[in-house]
This record gives sequence, structure tokens and C-alpha cells, in this order.
Amino acid sequence: MEQEDSILDTIKTVVYAIVVAILIRTFLFEPFKIPSASMYPTLYVGDYLFVSKYTYGYSKHSFPMSLPLFNGKVWESTPERGDVVVFKPTKDEKIDYIKRVIGLPGDKIKLVEGRLFINGKIVERNQIEDYVYRDSRGNLVRYKQYIETTPEGRSHKIMEVSDKELVDNYAEITVPQGMLFVMGDNRDNSEDSRKSVGNVPLENLVGRARVLFFSHNDEGAWYKPWTWPKIIRWNRLFSTIE
Repeated sequence: MEQEDSILDTIKTVVYAIVVAILIRTFLFEPFKIPSASMYPTLYVGDYLFVSKYTYGYSKHSFPMSLPLFNGKVWESTPERGDVVVFKPTKDEKIDYIKRVIGLPGDKIKLVEGRLFINGKIVERNQIEDYVYRDSRGNLVRYKQYIETTPEGRSHKIMEVSDKELVDNYAEITVPQGMLFVMGDNRDNSEDSRKSVGNVPLENLVGRARVLFFSHNDEGAWYKPWTWPKIIRWNRLFSTIE
């Protein structure tokens, strides 16, 4: 009898832990891994971060597998320009993208030779040291790096191959109501609103990227524990995302 009670208590504990984990993931914070280089130099491949689910309200995309429990969004809040957000693209709502909010509903957005214009005014951009990193083939890659400052005074780093790439010119559009215009900080290597992603419905927001809790490079292997300390990017742990 005591053994049966012990097994039942264990099952209850596991069930409670699963329920609590689901509630936290749905309503508070969800972990994400950065899979691509589209947000360099802000976010690296191998970064792990927490996204706050409550910041912009809740929709079906707040739930695991985007369960269609209701339509629309409750407790909705519009992001601020410069926020780094996770969202479901309308072209495939089974995947997650992470980009920076550039255009808010009603904004006029265009690019001319790499320079961003918001509501007819050029966005401040100051060049700093080049961004240099080693790609998956071991080759050193060099990008021009800038600090871009939004009209509201928020600054973040971006990088460009040049100002002559296909995506460096974009005819002016007005962001529709209920939509956002998003771009990657790796401006010439990002699938974002300038391409097939298009404008992002507020309803498709999952949350705001908040803090890095882990980060590693690909120079080690999981089956070689002695390499683990060398692959961790210690200086990135627990840093906030601006």
C-alpha cells in the first residue's frame, strides 16, 4: 500500500511540474535558440535567450503549437521601435523568426543605398570598427559595422556587406494598421519585411527577446566534455538584449 502511495505521489509531482512548466512557457517566459546569422552583431548563432510572453499580450501563438483556442489578441500592446521580437511569419506559422522592429503602424519606411528613412527622415548611422568573424569554413569574414539610432534615441549595432546590395534599396511603403515592419541587424543577410516575410501582424508576435542565458560556438563537440568550457561564450551569459 505504501509503495502504491509513493508511486502515485511521484506521478502527481511529475504532472504538477509539467503543468507549471507549461504555464510559465505560455504566460511568462519561453526559451529560444538563435539558428541563423540574420541578427549579427546583436545575436549570434548558438545564443539561447528568454522571451517574455506577456509584453505584447496573448494570442494563439502564445500556446504550444499555436493552439487555436481563440482569435485575435488579448491585453494587446504595440512594441516600441527598436525592440527585438520573436514572431510567426504569415508565410509559415509553424516556425519562429527573430528580428528588430523598425516600422510601427502608419510609419513610412524606405531604404536608399543602405540608408534607412522613417517618415521621410534619414536615420542616424555612425560607422565604427569593422565586424570580423570566422565562418563555418574557417574563413575570416569582414563586415562594415555601424551604430544606428532610432528617432526615439535608441541605439543598436548593425552590419553591412556594402550599401550596394539588392536589399539596400526599398521603395517607400506605409506600414498598415495592425502590422509591423521588421529587419535583421545583419542588414544584407536577413530574410525580413523587405523580402518574403512582409509586414508582421501584431497578432503573430510571440514576445520580446529579453536576456541571454547561454551561448556557445561550434568549436567543440558534445561527446568531448573537456572542450565544453572553451566553447562557452562566457562574456555573453546573462546579458540583456538591446
